[in-house]
Amino acid sequence: MSTTAANVDTTGANVGTTAARPGRRPTIKQVAAAAGVSTAAVSQAFNDKGRLSEATRKRILDTATELGWSPSASAAALRSARTRTLALVVRRPTDVLGADPHFSELITGIEGELAPRGYGLLLHLVAGAQEENALYKRLAAEGRVDGAVLTDARADDPRPALLARLGLPAVLLGPPDRAAAVPRVGLGHQDAAVEEVVRHLLGLGHRRIAYVAGPADLRHTRLRGGVFATALRRAGLRPYAVLHTDFTEVSAVAATQALLDATDRATAIVYANDSMAMCGIGAAQRAGLRVPEDLSVVGHDDLPLGRWLHPRLTTVDQQVQRVGAAAARLLLARCGEDVEETALDDRPRLVVRESTGPAPG
Repeated sequence: MSTTAANVDTTGANVGTTAARPGRRPTIKQVAAAAGVSTAAVSQAFNDKGRLSEATRKRILDTATELGWSPSASAAALRSARTRTLALVVRRPTDVLGADPHFSELITGIEGELAPRGYGLLLHLVAGAQEENALYKRLAAEGRVDGAVLTDARADDPRPALLARLGLPAVLLGPPDRAAAVPRVGLGHQDAAVEEVVRHLLGLGHRRIAYVAGPADLRHTRLRGGVFATALRRAGLRPYAVLHTDFTEVSAVAATQALLDATDRATAIVYANDSMAMCGIGAAQRAGLRVPEDLSVVGHDDLPLGRWLHPRLTTVDQQVQRVGAAAARLLLARCGEDVEETALDDRPRLVVRESTGPAPG
């Protein structure tokens, strides 16, 4: 797992020249505008932090000299001090975070590494990409955090490059990828886990197998959906249906009801996470179906609650707490702490319980 990142030339922000008024002390914004960089880049140049190229750093320092600007001693001291706080920004509706124990497991793993070292976790919920990007810029400009854990890797994800420009160390939760702009932390062989789910259901005689997925722009949604369809094609079948949701309980129930209302309904449904699978079991039971006699259900995460459900949930063990702990340790190391990184060589595994059974005759 690579933790190095290329130097980033922080240019293109606040381009233009703004001279300080005679008799007034120039501001950092005027320096940034004159140098054609962000105010965060000016701070990085003076604190010798971030990933500025030497040419950019020199241009900033030369511009500051020309304008007669230098950071105050108190401000410099504040900026150079560590906050001992890491950010976790989750782009989810608030009702999803409250209902999905996945994030409780993840935060437990992260906090288990941070608390003993005197670090805190700053949790933010955001609604969309613009709000999330603006938040990272504000956190960096205000010096409120030392780094960030990024969730939900997306197609053409702009966040790694943004945080590199801001000089904020980051790790991204997702399958390992040595070519990624920031280190990724997660269990590998996600494709093998999905294939194992399909083989399990095929072995039970199921031929009408549906998939209730998350948002289509998430990388893991595309990866799992593609493997799901390929594994069925190898068996001479097609997915019964692939429905995308926003992970909310309402969307999970609506997707389940749509599948169950079909004339030739699915006999097995695979869900992108355990919370939606539990909602699916409830919707099926309210419709008068028995699980697994009439409908088999598979989740993804192996959350503790699924082990106490009736019937107990067949699912894929993602080792969420271990992934959270590994992400925290890697981010601490990137922030300069003397911490050994945790290797995650395991692969997700299928945990078969009572929510899957032979296809109805």
